[in-house]
Amino acid sequence: MSRSKYILFAFAIAALTLTGAGTGAEEINHESEASWASIRKDTFGQQDMIDGKGLLSLEAPERAEDAAVVPITIRLAPELADNVKSLTLIADENPAPVVATFTYGEAAGRGPRTLATRIRVDRYTFVRAIAESSDGKLYMTKAFVKASGGCSAPASRDAEEAAKSIGKMRIRTATGNAGKSDLGEVMMRHPNISGLAIDQLSGGYPPARFISHLSVTADGKLVFAMEGGISISEDPHFRFSYLPGASDRLEVTAEDTDGTKFSGRSGNPS
Repeated sequence: MSRSKYILFAFAIAALTLTGAGTGAEEINHESEASWASIRKDTFGQQDMIDGKGLLSLEAPERAEDAAVVPITIRLAPELADNVKSLTLIADENPAPVVATFTYGEAAGRGPRTLATRIRVDRYTFVRAIAESSDGKLYMTKAFVKASGGCSAPASRDAEEAAKSIGKMRIRTATGNAGKSDLGEVMMRHPNISGLAIDQLSGGYPPARFISHLSVTADGKLVFAMEGGISISEDPHFRFSYLPGASDRLEVTAEDTDGTKFSGRSGNPS
């Protein structure tokens, strides 16, 4: 099963079942590993996983302050980053465990690589980053995160307020480093509705509506393309390495599950 199809399949299952916080951390640790065995088979088949120690790291809070907004930072060493094709982020115990897959392009640059975002965590779980190199090898690292309820947490804004600003973007570029890898940032207004949170007024569950595709280009060259699911936090936020071009312009296109398309570019707030 492809990763994009698995994201949609996992969401369909999630829409039927809300997960609880679980019991002890040790028990959840074992449950997370058991869940991972199934996720791994469905997402990567029988491919071997190489320990990413020294090549790939994942930074996450051991105990999250807000389960709906858990900061995640992935770092790749140059010897892996220069040959990486894609990066998949997984939260074993989330209702839809494949958080997102990022496919890199030529404007991702060379040397050390960083990717940071914010995710929802529904219960105590291992969060994993799996990097696929250009020769098809898979490298994995993981971190255990203590958090619960992130996927069913209420939105920070009501639907009417969220609709007023949906799709607005702030895009930050590097500062005068054309031809040298630097950091860019994309912040987008979107409720990224999981479909698992109860509406406080109606008592029902608003239908899911989340960013399913997002691409970032630098001077027309692809930095990364993301396929995402419900586990990306409200108001998606990405900080990433890229190779600035002569004009150092970043452009972003995105689409949500309602089919609504959004776009923005640096220097021209949407």
